[in-house]
Amino acid sequence: MESYQEILEWLYSQVSNYQDVGKKAYKPGFKNILQLCEIVGNPQKKFKSVHIAGTNGKGSTSNMIASVLKEAGYKVGLFTSPHLKNFTERIRINGEECPPEFIHDFLVKIKPFFTPDFNPSFFELTTTMAFEYFAREKVDIAVIEVGLGGRLDSTNILLPEVCAITSISKDHTDLLGNTLKKIAMEKAGIIKPGIPVVIGENKPGVKALLIRSALNQKAEYLDAAKIRKNYPSDLTGEYQKQNKKTALGVIRILQKKEFTISEENIERGFLHVKENMNFRGRWDILQKEKPVIICDTAHNEDGFRQLSRQFKRLNYNKLRIVIGFVLGKDLEKIFPLLPEAAVYYFVKPAVQRGLHPERYEDTIKKYFKNYQKFDTVEKGFEASKNDASEEDIIFVGGSNFVVSEIF
Repeated sequence: MESYQEILEWLYSQVSNYQDVGKKAYKPGFKNILQLCEIVGNPQKKFKSVHIAGTNGKGSTSNMIASVLKEAGYKVGLFTSPHLKNFTERIRINGEECPPEFIHDFLVKIKPFFTPDFNPSFFELTTTMAFEYFAREKVDIAVIEVGLGGRLDSTNILLPEVCAITSISKDHTDLLGNTLKKIAMEKAGIIKPGIPVVIGENKPGVKALLIRSALNQKAEYLDAAKIRKNYPSDLTGEYQKQNKKTALGVIRILQKKEFTISEENIERGFLHVKENMNFRGRWDILQKEKPVIICDTAHNEDGFRQLSRQFKRLNYNKLRIVIGFVLGKDLEKIFPLLPEAAVYYFVKPAVQRGLHPERYEDTIKKYFKNYQKFDTVEKGFEASKNDASEEDIIFVGGSNFVVSEIF
């Protein structure tokens, strides 16, 4: 019998994982996911769900919704990706990670079905795994985050109670299209006939496209921008205001569907997202003083635009930024958004797609004067701490994979 670690190594070595190898791991469409679900008894039909798509904010929004539902006394599944440290983070119920024993048994059961003609992707497998776990554990409802895009994503076989689309910007353009309109159309693919949708995107042209998609599907839509109520949250990034509105829009629709959720549940849910859901990495203050250390998983142009606003609100002697990237990021768009006067520690994330800073040093030189290069995240992070005074701020980001290495 294979151990948990052995079967997990099989998963990573035999099954293409987008986070590691990129585009060649992406398998759009539903043939594989439907076949996988058929093998395990179609678990996707056995629980209620909320479906969340978007470029930025879908992880935060999903965790907020799950936190409020937990406060309301529901047994809530949550499926998100990627994980920061442990694979089990992807599949949670009421904030508790899926036990390794379940993952082991699921993979052992599925493995014999693999053939040269049937070789599902990493994400197709993990999606089926999540659906099976939520069905087996009889969750009251599960919040399901889209993996990539929406229209052809494995999660889109669900018929949810409500769906939501968070902010949309350019990312994964090689797969989803190189214009906001094309990307928005992929995200809008989760809108289904008669199923309410919350629109969290604010850019007028993109929002109009999403509204048209809802009208075409005869789906009730709620424009999150029209929500005026603001609840304090332990997710403190300025950019979370938009996500909170989207999450609240979903809660309001669930209330109409006879989910019992009080104002106190909503208040406590927003205030305790990190505690309730074990959620990390979003404007996450790891050390409050001497020096302050903050991390954030923002990794595309729009994400860095939001971060640049956060940086302007900080008070510090020097801002020290430990940052690294994976293949496919448009650094010519990202670098102008970063503070020129900061001290930079460019690092290589320890994944196959991780970029060594030497590969883009010519671009670094165009925008920054004060920088160092490191072949690991650990070396860059340690250097920043050694260099920092008590009045400095250290920020760590650029990729989920950079942030994961400092936890």
